[in-house]
Amino acid sequence: MSGAACRSVLRATGSCAAASSSASSSSSGRRGWVATSTPCGAPRRGLSAAGSINVFNRDMKKRQKDWAAALRDGHQYDYLRDEVGSRVADRVYDVARTFPLALDIGAGKSHIAEHLSKDVVERLFLTDVSREALKQTRRSEIPTHRILADEEFLPFKENTFDLVLSSLSLHWINDLPGALRQIHQALKPDGVFIGAMAGGETLYELRCSLQLAETEREGGFSPHVSPYTAVTDLGNLLGRAGFTMLTVDTDEVQVHYPGITEVMTDLQGMGESNCAWNRRSMLHRDTILAAGAIYKEMYGNEDGSVPATFEVLYMIGWKPHESQAKPAKRGSANMSFGDLSKIGQPTSTEAS
Repeated sequence: MSGAACRSVLRATGSCAAASSSASSSSSGRRGWVATSTPCGAPRRGLSAAGSINVFNRDMKKRQKDWAAALRDGHQYDYLRDEVGSRVADRVYDVARTFPLALDIGAGKSHIAEHLSKDVVERLFLTDVSREALKQTRRSEIPTHRILADEEFLPFKENTFDLVLSSLSLHWINDLPGALRQIHQALKPDGVFIGAMAGGETLYELRCSLQLAETEREGGFSPHVSPYTAVTDLGNLLGRAGFTMLTVDTDEVQVHYPGITEVMTDLQGMGESNCAWNRRSMLHRDTILAAGAIYKEMYGNEDGSVPATFEVLYMIGWKPHESQAKPAKRGSANMSFGDLSKIGQPTSTEAS
């Protein structure tokens, strides 16, 4: 895709996200599974540009993702993103239509695109805050185009995309309602957003073990695992952003590790380390040892391994269009709920 074609979908604004966007075309064991670019002048602390609380240090998250993408053996940490990316792609196939132009927000190494075909998505834009991750996007039969952009400040024109995707990226957003509104704006009418993000029960084993160990050894605890969105809030957030025909469901992916050190090492290799402003930068060695012992005692398996649970929230929302089915008007029903119990019952007739 030419640079001119890429610019045709970008907002004509003076934001750093749009000005610094780089577009280029691209051509087409330790663990075991269990089935089951910020605009100029953006605030760093306190409140975000939209007035919401700034929980995460986005500059740190960018550095974490750049560091993880630059690892020589970084592919060995992609297992979770690959699995969730394939499940997001399955939901795209369920829609049963062809999307001429799609966008993947927080695409990383394009963990969704490799599971899609050009018969479903004809052209795909990949965005991420990490330049290093975009450099390593995988080959796909779909024509793809990479743009360096922050998920919190999308540089695209309104009514541009037929499909917007996101996998394991939105849980690092400070202003999630604002990001969902931007996604809604970027979609064409009757366009669909299909995404996945980490839910509130993610890494509860690690969180509990660290809190107990730190309380015992240091007399108190601080957060070492980032806060996540609860599934009960997600539907409301999508509705407030303007989406209709909502679908929200949850899934659990559980991975087994030798111990707590391997859990934390793999999170770092994924670029999923905590980047909250109120995090503690260091953990004492004896606290980590105590947390590891608690982890094995409370959650350990018979073979000595420990589980790490990732709760994944999947969401589907549509941008309204007049062709979509609409609910019937209130009071238009011709049968009451009381009559439903009589369905199938034999009717009595008088003998002649």
